[in-house]
Amino acid sequence: MTAERIPMGRMFIDDEMLDAAHRILASGQWIKGPESKAFGAEWAEYCGALGGTPCSNGSVALIAALHALDVGHGDEVIVPSHTYIASATCITMVGANPIFVEIEEDYYTLDSAAVEAAITPQTKAIIAVHLYGQPIDSDIFEIASKHGIPVIEDSAQAHGASLNGQRVGSFGDIATFSFFPSKNMAVGGDGGAILANREDLVQRVSTFIDHGRLDKYRNDVLGTNFRLSEIQCGIGRIQLKHLDGWVARRNEIAARYSVAFADLEHIKTPKVRDGAVHAWHQYVVRVADRESFCAHMNSMNISTGIHYPIPCHLQPVYADHSQGSRGSLELTEAVCDDIVSIPVMPLLIDEEVQRVIEAVVSWTP
Repeated sequence: MTAERIPMGRMFIDDEMLDAAHRILASGQWIKGPESKAFGAEWAEYCGALGGTPCSNGSVALIAALHALDVGHGDEVIVPSHTYIASATCITMVGANPIFVEIEEDYYTLDSAAVEAAITPQTKAIIAVHLYGQPIDSDIFEIASKHGIPVIEDSAQAHGASLNGQRVGSFGDIATFSFFPSKNMAVGGDGGAILANREDLVQRVSTFIDHGRLDKYRNDVLGTNFRLSEIQCGIGRIQLKHLDGWVARRNEIAARYSVAFADLEHIKTPKVRDGAVHAWHQYVVRVADRESFCAHMNSMNISTGIHYPIPCHLQPVYADHSQGSRGSLELTEAVCDDIVSIPVMPLLIDEEVQRVIEAVVSWTP
């Protein structure tokens, strides 16, 4: 009998979430109510930020963050190319120019030396991505501070991660999160949040996502509707109660993988930065022959993913970019050529974790 397929993710739904959805529907207040206010405050408190505002998704959170920092035409924003495309296209959407920089070979996040080398008089912001749940090098914040450049923490994959006891989302001027269903916590659909760590940005961000207004018919600044519904905020509040346990389970699974794969010469396992609690949104290995590896895992009825096969600077949308040709970011391109993700979701049972281990160990390129 064929074993049930192990997916990359599973939805968590419990009675408390269902009850919250029914309660909020029955209340008749579906937007701009107590749930969104409470969720923003609770998420900010959890991360250690000054203030928080839920919004419709992680991509618009980045656009709102750039607007809050007055980034626009003629400006440059430093960003890694090894990330989801939304980390780069948000820059283009506000009329600025993304400046793609290299990553660290061990951690797959922004290389601090590359960031400093890329700074010019036109640099208006840095988008620092905590990719896969790995906190970025704290040196980046020191470099940014030295040059007077604000940092946006793209924390879409780093819910619950920390560095030296400080939670991701509390380091930069602004932090953005995604609550897409595949993320470490979710809201029952698309969703996101913006955290502010400067007093002058707290109100500005929350105003921007609600048409730039402080009262119903007065619009003080340019804004639009990036709000999140009350139902989703209510679900997010419940999911937040489980987040620490889920991150702990992800770390438990990742530790089992790293021990089991340590002596496999044809597989490179991910490392964890000193002082970091990795959120393990993805457990990403580098393999000698990705096509063969994925075919093998598929034959064992185990799903895999590639996050991400095409670096941003080589995406068709950036074909006319000055860095839009192969060879401009050699390490990033090499990493994107051989990475593959294996299941690390917290709802894996121990028997499934063991199946994944046995399948990976049994593969030979």
